[in-house]
Amino acid sequence: MPEPTDHAPAGRSPRAPRQPGTLRIGSIVGIDVLVTSSWFIVALLISLTFAPRIEQEVPGLGFWKYVAGFVFAVVLYLSVLLHEASHAVVAQRLGYGVTSITLHFLGGMTEIDGASRKPRHEFWIAVVGPLTSVAVGVAAGGLWLVLPDGLVRVAVGALAGANLVIGVLNLVPGLPLDGGRVLKSLVWGASGDQHRGTIVAGWGGRLTALALLAWPLVQEPLLGTKPTVVDLVLVFILGLFLWTGATAAMAHARIRQRLPALVARPLARRTLTVPADLPLAEAVRRAQDAHAGSIVTVAGDGTPLGIVSEAAVTAMPPERRPWVPVSTVARAMEEGLTLPATMAGEELILAISRRPADEYLLVEADGRIYGVLSTADVDRAFRENAAR
Repeated sequence: MPEPTDHAPAGRSPRAPRQPGTLRIGSIVGIDVLVTSSWFIVALLISLTFAPRIEQEVPGLGFWKYVAGFVFAVVLYLSVLLHEASHAVVAQRLGYGVTSITLHFLGGMTEIDGASRKPRHEFWIAVVGPLTSVAVGVAAGGLWLVLPDGLVRVAVGALAGANLVIGVLNLVPGLPLDGGRVLKSLVWGASGDQHRGTIVAGWGGRLTALALLAWPLVQEPLLGTKPTVVDLVLVFILGLFLWTGATAAMAHARIRQRLPALVARPLARRTLTVPADLPLAEAVRRAQDAHAGSIVTVAGDGTPLGIVSEAAVTAMPPERRPWVPVSTVARAMEEGLTLPATMAGEELILAISRRPADEYLLVEADGRIYGVLSTADVDRAFRENAAR
């Protein structure tokens, strides 16, 4: 099934806050398994759709045919969970963090930290899901051949058909389907350009969406059956899902193409280092004389202690500044607030997103202070690059 991959240590990532309307039902290899409220809607629809088949096979069940239909929906989504778990396990083996697996109306989604680092990673994480569904479908089909007639045989046959359909359809070469990520990995490997791979696979997703939306027009000539209202609704939902997912992936790729131009060093502000106990007014005066755009407090040996917050300085009334030490308006140096001055592109964006702050200390390879990077300056440069 399609899943966003937008790097983290191998294994499980820190647990992220759950989205409203999701329920945690357990975990697999340390990864939270979530179910959205929309799943219960599709489970009900599957129950209602499957009930007449059950009634035909075992007449007289009454209300229990709907219960049996719901049980089939649960079993079907367990096979979807296997599909998603295969994505998660392979991602972990390749060194990516996995946040969660979510089951929803359209199937499932595996939340993986970071974009793939290599084309082969993208290929194996993507292709293993459909292959798992096909394997489940083949196994269920083999079991169907040896089972006696009855309700269980009907359910196993439906499970086989559903998994084969899920596996084959997910190999269609268009984002956001797994087959789109397979196509992306192949184009990326051949061209060396990950973003080109995404755009090609995005166009594949758009063409797939258009073909799906056109299906009701050719259904009757090809199959001899008119599309029902349910058919039209499902085609519209799936077509919209494919089109919006492909379009979003293409837009994201175009933005990321411009990220290499985003370099920390040219964006850094000239920095003045001062003792932590220096009065704020004197620190501001020295910074103005030195034409420095930022202030860093240091210990006697020159070790950085904190980054003075521009917002906190502005908020401090001028009449109080001579009487408070500069450390009062400085953010203590914490993990993630010191970045290499050479950082650039997506690596820079990811570092900032992992540890949100207003300012970061940029240092050279030997530990010397280069300057202070303001998030506001990064945002401005990012917007300028994206607008070009």
